[in-house]
Amino acid sequence: MRLCFASNNAHKLDEIRPLLPASIELLSLADINCHEELPETQDTLEGNARQKAEYVRQHYGVACFADDTGLEVAALNGEPGVYSARYAGPQRLAEDNVAKLLHELAGSPDRSARFRTVVALAGADGTMHEFAGEVDGHITEAVRGTGGFGYDPVFVPVEGDGRTFAEMTGTEKNLISHRARAVAGLVAFLNAASLSS
Repeated sequence: MRLCFASNNAHKLDEIRPLLPASIELLSLADINCHEELPETQDTLEGNARQKAEYVRQHYGVACFADDTGLEVAALNGEPGVYSARYAGPQRLAEDNVAKLLHELAGSPDRSARFRTVVALAGADGTMHEFAGEVDGHITEAVRGTGGFGYDPVFVPVEGDGRTFAEMTGTEKNLISHRARAVAGLVAFLNAASLSS
């Protein structure tokens, strides 16, 4: 089965590829010659994921899944949330976003946060399905680690051993990450669908 992931983010592609069964051929946007910026104009993670997946299905005629992920920080009333990628501005630079987050949390005793991912699957038959995953944790006071991407250097998951996501290997992160949990729901759905067809 050929399935497009609505992203050209190499980090996300590398993270998701090992989570999918060998029977699925994962295509990037570049693989289907989609080079335009996908629309992300909704005010929820669910809305953005659905919008991107549906756009690719309509314009390129392939089954597609898209994700949207937000870091929700309790002391910031859930921010940056749906605006996580562009928290510090439209340039979408992870370093700027992390710096702004640490600045906003300076001196805050509550550093609890959660990562939440929503994956939307736009099937070739016109159906739409959603899968979600989340992981609780807290924000460090300084950047730690060189792996991962985005907010990984400042996020310590509750279920881990005190390391940030950026201090873990990709395999270790995939055991507990929000994105891996959402993709697990997608994979279970695809496996069930293939068994029933």
